[in-house]
Amino acid sequence: MENAKIERINALARKSKSVGLTKEEKKEQAALRREFLANIRMNVRTQLDNISIQEEDGSVTNLGEKYGNQERH
Repeated sequence: MENAKIERINALARKSKSVGLTKEEKKEQAALRREFLANIRMNVRTQLDNISIQEEDGSVTNLGEKYGNQERH
């Protein structure tokens, strides 16, 4: 996510605490938060997909290949 968008999220949060937001600003804030959270989830999923574990028998299992393609709840 771009730094400008993160700065905008922070500016809207500060304004919300001090004087409040207009309806348009609330919509903008919600959209930016959704985008931010989607970006975080994507980053975490990418990290988890790249984890490999060594089994007791010495074989290596990539968790992304094992679980990454399953449907998420």
